[in-house]
Amino acid sequence: MTASKSAVEAAGVMPAAAASSQATTVHVWDPFVRIFHWSLVGLFAVAFATGDEIEGLHIRVGYAIAALVALRIIWGFVGSRHARFSDFVRSPGEIATYSGQALRFRAPRYLGHNPAGGAMVVSLLVMIGGIAATGFAMTTDAFWGSQWVENLHEGLVYATLGLIILHVVGVIFSGLEHGENLVKAMITGRKRAP
Repeated sequence: MTASKSAVEAAGVMPAAAASSQATTVHVWDPFVRIFHWSLVGLFAVAFATGDEIEGLHIRVGYAIAALVALRIIWGFVGSRHARFSDFVRSPGEIATYSGQALRFRAPRYLGHNPAGGAMVVSLLVMIGGIAATGFAMTTDAFWGSQWVENLHEGLVYATLGLIILHVVGVIFSGLEHGENLVKAMITGRKRAP
């Protein structure tokens, strides 16, 4: 190590070339999480639009959604750090505390999902899993033509639409609170470094 290089490092100043190569963002969302997220958005929209109109496509899309949800649940245990449930599933008390802080614009920034976002992930997985299960049930002999299963399926769809709206509002709100583009982060996989 040269004297000038060690003096620069000791002073805490980085040479211009090294400083420009320093990342201002960090990798947060792995490719599976991003592909899952946007695939689910598209497939849910197709499933909602086709409903009773194009039954064959609706059923095939439903199976694809069920497969995606199953893979995401597995990935929640074996995936990358911020994809794991252990990184973002929090207690109801922590979720309530975080939500109160967020409403006062005092919520801490999380690199992965914040407690409210984690609760939304779990809620959406459960609801979409329920939609897939009731949709499948309606194709079986046991529940073919069953009005209560059809009503439950439809009710879960509309409840999920409510959650999706709440999710989008939360993403916008959190993005504004912390000054970052969370939609872009779910496309690139990168967020501002802590």
